[in-house]
Amino acid sequence: SGLPGSYELQVTTDGPATTGAEVTVSASFVDEDNSSLSLSAEDPLYHFHWIHTPLVLTNKTQKGFSSTIRVVSQAPGDLPVSVWVTAANCWMCQPVARGFTVLPITEFLVGNLLVTQNTSLPWPSSYLTKTTLKVAFLLHDPSDFLKPATFLYSWDFGDGTQMVTEDPVVYYNYSIMGTFTVKLKVVAEWEEAGAKPGAVKGIVQKTGDFSASLKLQETLRGIQVFGPTLIQTYQKLTMTLNFLGSPPLSMCWLLKPECLPLEEGECHPMSVDSTFYNLTHTFRDPGDYCFIIRAENIISKTHQYHRIQVWPSSIQPAVFAFPCATLITVMLAFIMYVTLRNATQQKDMVENLQPPSGGPKCCCQMCCAPFLLESPDEYLEIVREHHGLLPPLYKSVKTYTV
Repeated sequence: SGLPGSYELQVTTDGPATTGAEVTVSASFVDEDNSSLSLSAEDPLYHFHWIHTPLVLTNKTQKGFSSTIRVVSQAPGDLPVSVWVTAANCWMCQPVARGFTVLPITEFLVGNLLVTQNTSLPWPSSYLTKTTLKVAFLLHDPSDFLKPATFLYSWDFGDGTQMVTEDPVVYYNYSIMGTFTVKLKVVAEWEEAGAKPGAVKGIVQKTGDFSASLKLQETLRGIQVFGPTLIQTYQKLTMTLNFLGSPPLSMCWLLKPECLPLEEGECHPMSVDSTFYNLTHTFRDPGDYCFIIRAENIISKTHQYHRIQVWPSSIQPAVFAFPCATLITVMLAFIMYVTLRNATQQKDMVENLQPPSGGPKCCCQMCCAPFLLESPDEYLEIVREHHGLLPPLYKSVKTYTV
C-alpha cells in the first residue's frame, strides 16, 4: 500500500446534530502520536469510498491522505457512516484501510449546561454555598443551522426558584447545602421560507431539555459537643458531635491531660458521612482529661476541646454528697419534731388530769388509772368525773385500819 505500518485511518465527526443541520465527517491517516500523514511527491495517492445512506450528501472533498463529507438527515436516529481506502489507480484492489462511525441525529436541540464558580473544589460538580454560580447553556450548532432562530430559556434551580430569560447565561446563589439539579428548557423559533416562490413562510420550532447535578458544600465552621463534663470510672461516656459543615468529613480525636492542638500523626482519621457522630469512651483512671477533636472537609478544617472530670467509682463527689446530707438532716429534724410533739401532748394530758390546787398532786387512781384500767371506756369515765362533766359513777373508797 505504500503506507508505513504505524499509521491508521481515523474517522471524526462534529455530531451529534439536530435534524436538518449539516454534519461534517472526516477520515484521515494518523500515526501513533495522532499526527496526520504528510504528503510528498513520492507518496502514492489513495481514493476514499464513503457509505452514508440514509444521510443525504451535500458536499465531498479529498486532499492527499484525508477526505471530508457533509451530510444532512431529516429523520432522527443513530446513523452509520463508513469509509474504506484503496489505491487511486486500483479501485478493484483490496482496501488498505477501513473506518466506521455512528452519527447521532435528534429532532431536539443539541447542547449542554456549563456550571462554573470562582472557587474550584477538588470533587466533580462540587461548589460552595453562598457563592455566585455561573450557569451557561452552550448550543451545539457547528453549521450555523440555528443562526436565524430566537431563543427562550426557562430555568429551574431545584430549590423552588424558577425564571425565564432570553440570555443563555444566568448567575445564581444557593443559600443552603445539598445536592440540586438545575433544569433548563430551551425553545428555538424561526421563519422558514416556502419551497416555491411566493409561498407562505412557516414558523419552525425546536426544543431541548437539559440538566446538571450540583453538590453544594459548606465550609466547616465549627464542632458542637453535647455530653457530660463529670463522670465516674468504668462508666460509659457518650458524646454527640455536631459538625457545622458539609460531609463527608475526616475526623479524629485524642485524650490529653491538657487542651492543646494536635500535632500531625497524633490521631488516626476516620470517615464521617453525616453532620452527627456519637463518640463513646470508658475511663479506667480518675483525673482531669481533655477531648481534642479535629475535623476537616474538602473546603476547610476546624478543631474543638471538651474538658471532663473523672471521679473514682467508690467516692462520690461533693455535688452528689450535698443533696444526700441535706436529705438526712431533714429526716432527722422530722424525727425530732415528731418525738417532741408526742412528748408535749403526753405532758399536757397528765397536767389536765391533776386535781385542783391544794389537793393531792397524784394518787394511784388518777395517775395510774390509764395503765390499770382494762378498757378506754373506764379511763374516759374518770376524766369526765374530775372535769365535772358527769356525776361520779361510784362512791369514794373508805380506808380501814386493822
